[in-house]
Parts: sequence; C-alpha cells; structure tokens
Amino acid sequence: MPSIHSKRRLLVAVGAVLALTSAAACSSSNDDGGSGSSGGAAHKKVRLITGVKSDPFYITMTCAAQEEAKAKGMDFSADGSAQWDVSVQRPLLDSVAASRPDGLLISPVDTNALTPSLKQIQSSGTKVALVDTTVADTSIGITRISSDNEKGGRVAADALAKLMNEKGSVIVISVKPGVSTTDARIKGFTEEMAKYPGIKVLPTLYDNDLPATAASQIQSTLAAHPDLGGAFAGNTNTGQGIATGLKQAGKQGKVKVAAFDAEPDEIEALKAGTLQVLVAQDPAAIGRQAVDQLAAAFEGKPVQKSVGTGMVAITKANMNDASVSKYFYKSGC
Repeated sequence: MPSIHSKRRLLVAVGAVLALTSAAACSSSNDDGGSGSSGGAAHKKVRLITGVKSDPFYITMTCAAQEEAKAKGMDFSADGSAQWDVSVQRPLLDSVAASRPDGLLISPVDTNALTPSLKQIQSSGTKVALVDTTVADTSIGITRISSDNEKGGRVAADALAKLMNEKGSVIVISVKPGVSTTDARIKGFTEEMAKYPGIKVLPTLYDNDLPATAASQIQSTLAAHPDLGGAFAGNTNTGQGIATGLKQAGKQGKVKVAAFDAEPDEIEALKAGTLQVLVAQDPAAIGRQAVDQLAAAFEGKPVQKSVGTGMVAITKANMNDASVSKYFYKSGC
C-alpha cells in the first residue's frame, strides 16, 4: 500500500487521476496475439484492481502490468479504489467477479474483510494474484508479489536513528491497523529502533490515510514531546501530512522524517529538505511479475508462490544517481 497499498500532497494531482483513468480504460487486447504473445496466455482476460487508483505507486504498477500484458497478447484492463476502504473496493471486486475473468491481480485493502469475496472468485476458476498487499488466508492467490516491507521499516529506522544522532523521541504515524504492508513496516521499524537505547519510540498513531490528520497529529506530538527528533510515515499520504504539519509548526528539517515510497511530490519534498529519507519500492516490478506469474499459470508452467521485489533508500545525496532515480514513481503512463 499501496500502495496499503505506496503504499504515500494533501490532494493527488488531477493529472494523475486522469492518467490512470486513461490507462485503465485502455485495453491491451491483441487479437492476433502479437509477436510477443504465447499460446496459453494470449487472449486471456486479466483484470487489475489497485488499492488507490490515483496513487502514483499504483499508477506505476498499472503501467508496467499493462505493458507486460500487451506483450503477451492478453485482454487487460485496470481499475482501483477511490480511497483506501473496504466498502469502496468490494463493489469493484464484485463487478469483476461477475465478468468471470481468467485472471485477477488485486491489492486488497484489508487482510481479512475481502477474503470471502476472493474465495468465491477463486473457486469460480479465476486465477488470483495478490499484488503489494495480501490477505491472512494463505489459500487465497496462486502468487503473492510484494516488497519486503518489514525490511523497509528496518532500513527507515537505521537511517532515521543516524539523522537523529541516536537520541530523542520518534513517532510512527500510519494508515490504519490491519493493512499487511504498513503493519509490516511498523513492525520492522519498531524492532530495529529498539537497538538504539537513546531513542524513545512513542505509541503509533493512525491517520486513516488522511494527510490533514497526520499534520494535526505531528503538531500535537510536538507539543507533548519537545524532544521529538524524528517521525516515520507508513505511507505517502502520511508522509506528506507530516511534512505539512512540521512546516506549519516551523520545525521543517529539525524533526527528521523518513517516509515510504518515491512519488513525484515526495521527490520534490526530498529536494526541498521537507523529507530526509524515502524508502522506495519497485511497483513496476510488482506489476510485471504479477502478469508473468499469471501467464505461467495459464501456460501450465511453475508459478512462484511468493515473489519479493527490491527497495532502495533515497536521500538528497544519492537521488541523482541513475541506479536510484529509476525507482522514482510515475504520475502517468
């Protein structure tokens, strides 16, 4: 996330919304199979449901999946939730289930609530691939493709501890409990931060994916804990909210912020010094791998049950390196 799930700007740019809408509307159907198509995968109907369709993390994933599906001659289309909410995603899943696709890629917005619907679509013959986020029931999905989010949390903790000179208080603000990706990030972060006895980890706060709430929460935390030296944002929206709150409080740069993802606004915030560390995922690789695993299933080839994709820590010092900048997320295909 979702990117629960990129899983991070108070409002997403209208252009980003339109870009994904365009990408989702375009079918990569290829009647003659194309030069890159293979017998078992060509013409298969594959649908993608992302966590939040306007999020550049999911836009980047969608673009890569669409390109890979087109190369294999699949009939591909994508849609996504307008917000990170079960009540919003469930109707999309029900609609897709009614069309009985051959394959479904989905970023579930909850680890349990969507399990009955996913079981039903899977039992009807649709091959399900879980991308970015997962569900607790291990019988769901022929493959699960995600970043090592727990490791990402550890990377963020080490980077933040260094910037804080290993002293002071640190706060974690995230979306909501029960999102597989952000739960793992928090676990990794808090466990790793325990290695720094000079840093006090405050109780985790949840903003329901609302930047304005995160801004208010970081300001309240500052008032209660004057020694606050760092903040870890569980996703993009939270990171932007924290940055806004610190700027309004006159603490920009004084309280160090580590955030997940590398969306366009986050990259600008890194340049401006509002954010100090970005832990970037590789949503394009998640999209490509998901399509490849479905293709393998259609062709009767072995499927990888679990696929992990890479991450990189981005700072102002290394952001211009080509090996790092390739991880920047897109706002459109």
